[in-house]
Amino acid sequence: MRRPSIRLRLTLVYTVMLVVTCAALLGLNYAMLYHSLYADVNAPAESEMRAVTEVAARGEAPPLDGKLLAFQEHLAEVARLRTGTLLTTAGTSAVALAVIAVAGLGVSWLIAGRVLRPLRTLTAATRRVSEDHLHERVALAGPHDELKELADTFDEMVARLEASFTSRRRFVADASHELRTPLAIVRTGAEVLLAKRATTIPQWRLMAERTLTATTRAERLLDGLLALARSDSGALVRAPYDLAVAAATALSETDEEAEAAALTVTTDLRAAPLTGDPVLVDRLVRNLVDNAVRHNHPGGRLQVTTCVVGREAVIVVSNSGETIPSAEVGRLFEPFQRLDASRGPSSRSTGLGLAIVDSIVRAHGGTVAATPLPDGGLTVTVCLPAGPGEQTPRSASGELCESPREHVTRR
Repeated sequence: MRRPSIRLRLTLVYTVMLVVTCAALLGLNYAMLYHSLYADVNAPAESEMRAVTEVAARGEAPPLDGKLLAFQEHLAEVARLRTGTLLTTAGTSAVALAVIAVAGLGVSWLIAGRVLRPLRTLTAATRRVSEDHLHERVALAGPHDELKELADTFDEMVARLEASFTSRRRFVADASHELRTPLAIVRTGAEVLLAKRATTIPQWRLMAERTLTATTRAERLLDGLLALARSDSGALVRAPYDLAVAAATALSETDEEAEAAALTVTTDLRAAPLTGDPVLVDRLVRNLVDNAVRHNHPGGRLQVTTCVVGREAVIVVSNSGETIPSAEVGRLFEPFQRLDASRGPSSRSTGLGLAIVDSIVRAHGGTVAATPLPDGGLTVTVCLPAGPGEQTPRSASGELCESPREHVTRR
C-alpha cells in the first residue's frame, strides 16, 4: 500500500494542530462564559440566605416574603436563559470549529505545497543529473534557510562529482595513451624483427633490451596507478612511522643516480614521527626524491629536510633544475602532466610522481605546496599530522625546518 505523500501528511498535521488549538480556545471561552452566567449580582444578602438555611434546617417553612419569591422566580428565568445560551454557544462553536477545520485543510494544503516547492525543484534536478548531465544545478533562490542550504549542498556535491568524472575520463585516456606507448614499442620491434628473412644475435639482443625497457616503463606506470588508486580509496593502514627514516631510505635508493648526475645532496633529517600508512609514506618520500633527482641538471643540488613544526611532521625537498613558471606549478600535481615537452616515451618519468604525492597527502589529512625557485628548480613542502605527543613551536620567522642541526653533503 502506497504511503500518503509528505504534502498530505504535512497538511493533516497542520490542520490537526489548528483544530486542536481552536478547540482549546473555544473550550476556554465556553468555560469562562459558563462561569459568568452562574454569577448573579442580584442574589439576596448573605445574612438573608443564612436565615433561610437555618429555618430549613429546623424543619420549618422558610418565610416567603416578596423579595425571596422574586429571587426564586429570577433564578428560574436565569436557569432557562443560561441553558439556552450555553446550548446556542456550543452549537455555534461546533459550526465555527468545522468551518475552521475545512478552511484550515485548504490553507494547510497550499502552505505545505509552498514549503515543499524547493524539494520538488531539487527532485527534478536530481532526476536530470546523470554522468552525461553533471552540469545541472538547482541554483535555488530565496532566503537562506534549511532548504536553501540543502540545495546548495546538493550543487556542491554535483560539482565535485563533475570534477571527479572529468578527472577520471582524462585519467583513463592518459593512462591508456601512456600504456599504449610501451606496448607499441614491443609490438613494432617484434614485427620488424620477424619480418626480416635473416636475423642476427645482436638484433635479437637489441630487441630484448628495447622490450625490457618498455616493460619496465609499463611496470612503473602500473605501480604508480595502483598507488594512486590505493591512496584515493582512503583505505590506509595506521601505524607509527618517521619521515626521517623514509627520507633516508629514499636517498639511499637514489645514491647511484645522484652520483651519476654529480648532484650535491644536502640533508638535515631530524625525527618527524607521524601515524600513517608506512608503505604509502615511503612511496610519497621516494617520489619526491626521485622527482628532484630526475628533473635536476648535471652538477645540480638536492636538499632534503625533515622535522616537526607545531603538530605537523614536515619534509622539504628542494632541487635545482629548469625554471618553472609560477602559473604552471599547479599542473605538476595532475596525472601525466609534464612541463618539459622534450621528455618523450623513453623518459623514466611516468608523469604520476607528484600526483601520487598529492593523493597520499590528502589521504593522510596533510598539505603539500610547491614553490618554484628564482634560479630554477622547485621546493616541495609536505606537512602531515604528527604523531601523538609531538609538538615543536614554529620559529619566529615562521619558516619550516629552518636552522639545520646537522648537514651531510654527498657528491
